[in-house]
Amino acid sequence: MRVLGVDPGLTRCGLGVVEGGIGQPLRMIAVGVVRTPVTDDPAERLFTLQTEIDEWMHRFEPESVAVERVFAKANIKGIMGTAQASAVPMLAAARRGLPLALHTPSEVKASVTGNGRADKAQVTAMVTRILRLETAPKPADAADALAIAICQVWRGGAQDRIASALRRQAAATGARR
Repeated sequence: MRVLGVDPGLTRCGLGVVEGGIGQPLRMIAVGVVRTPVTDDPAERLFTLQTEIDEWMHRFEPESVAVERVFAKANIKGIMGTAQASAVPMLAAARRGLPLALHTPSEVKASVTGNGRADKAQVTAMVTRILRLETAPKPADAADALAIAICQVWRGGAQDRIASALRRQAAATGARR
């Protein structure tokens, strides 16, 4: 499975593509950060994000997209930009008919480190180890995007298998009636 992970942000938006499956080694395909100037109009910044995300989807052909779920914090202005930025990859996935998953920060941390309260350094260290990278991905937004993609490969794969088993069970039950 190839997943595009997105750590949404209007100033810095982390993008990471990971490939692999449960029980298989994971491999980083690409990682990067889209930056938009704070001085630009919000619509222009969102357009820049859209253009870059579309380019990543075209170039790396993910099979699904995972985005970090936005939570309200004290900084309402900052959270609004993050919420707006998170809509861009969601729409891009919908336009391509790709499955979309939203993961909370604690889900991602727990999936990658085993601790839902891990700090950024712990997440980065585990991402580096899991993907067998020579150097840690920087900045933190890039490492977070890879962590989100890893979380989706591991958790999304399990969720897909459960859904498939339930469909088979329902079909078998319906066939016996």
